[in-house]
Amino acid sequence: MTQTLDIVVVGAGMVGAALATGLGQAGLRVALVDRAPAPEADTRREPDLRVSALSVGSEQYLRRLGAWSGIEQQRLTPYRRLSVWDQTASPLSALGRTPPRTTFSAAELGASHLGHIVENRVTQYALWQTAAGQDSVTLIPEDAIVAMTEATDQVEVILESGKRLNCQLVVGADGGNSRVRELAGIGISRDQYQQQALVASVRYTGPVQDITWQAFYPSGPRAFLPLHGDGPESWASLVWYDDPAVLAELKALPEDQFLARVQQAFPADLPPLTALAGRASFAIARQHASQYVSGRVVLVGDAAHTINPLAGQGVNLGFQDVECLQGLMREARRAGDDLAAPHRLQSYQDQRRPANRRMMLTMDAFYYLFSNRLPPLHLARNLGLGLAQRLPFARNQVARYAMGLAPETPPGLAGLLSRLPRPGFIKSQKGS
Repeated sequence: MTQTLDIVVVGAGMVGAALATGLGQAGLRVALVDRAPAPEADTRREPDLRVSALSVGSEQYLRRLGAWSGIEQQRLTPYRRLSVWDQTASPLSALGRTPPRTTFSAAELGASHLGHIVENRVTQYALWQTAAGQDSVTLIPEDAIVAMTEATDQVEVILESGKRLNCQLVVGADGGNSRVRELAGIGISRDQYQQQALVASVRYTGPVQDITWQAFYPSGPRAFLPLHGDGPESWASLVWYDDPAVLAELKALPEDQFLARVQQAFPADLPPLTALAGRASFAIARQHASQYVSGRVVLVGDAAHTINPLAGQGVNLGFQDVECLQGLMREARRAGDDLAAPHRLQSYQDQRRPANRRMMLTMDAFYYLFSNRLPPLHLARNLGLGLAQRLPFARNQVARYAMGLAPETPPGLAGLLSRLPRPGFIKSQKGS
């Protein structure tokens, strides 16, 4: 039996579920397909290893969808300050000089917070529930796309279960290894960073902190992201960038030795650690689709782009993608247009591809500027951090950009970053 719909969204992660919700609220008939089972509410106290720094812009979008209350009913942690500093040893270190740091503060912006640290499974469950609440959205868990056949006015989607779905538009929201992108013949460029990242969920002594910070070492940054409290102790997510061999050694350590090693290797700002809930490492890559649109197929989120997770901007960019696409689909429906009208989809690509590329280049530049031992760059970043702390207007412009409240990179920052060399990669190309 064949089901006829307006749009099929493949991938029910945070981005795909948000898109299905928004399209359903616009009255469009949508199928949301994912090979994983339907997410369940998480009642455990130990946090998920996968967390995201949801910007204020993303929060506003999720509130409009009606999903934010579902996140609040589970757990989330606001952060009101974000601090960045250079931990690389220098001749001034021997004199007892503390490293220069820049701290972004919500108070300076007249805001209550800069963003929230939220576990991915919490956000995904809330969005799945909002999608399920739309009468025009059909949820299809534990199934996967195996083929697409495009005709003049529709696409037929065939699933592993044998189900057939006819629609005007297929959206690939199925991650960095997107099957939709592959079936559509859309190529990607992939740049593999030479470092990897280790993430760990740890418990520490003391109340929940309101600051997230990153200290930069020549081997890469080490970051602290506060999570929820649990009595007299609290949880945090830690990120450690380094050579894969170093991270493999860390993962093999017994819990007590691992915690001792982290306590010693992280800055003194790290509170006393008492327990480890989990740890894992993953490769870091920048990946960008050669195009976001092909015929009746469009890509969003990680299917279209993945960036260095340095500032946690990945899911925020994905939400910006879907908000843009939702708006264009509403316009098409009001005008009675084909949902895959070339000018509509081209407008999506023209808006989102350059914006995502700017953020990718910004993250690359920061990665290169801080993750090395070159004396000229060491001096430049120390001077830059010290100067930024003394220029509130410029610092607040950057903060608004990171919060998702300013669409463009601040001019001064864009000019500086454009002149920096790019980091070395292991390059590859996939697809057509």
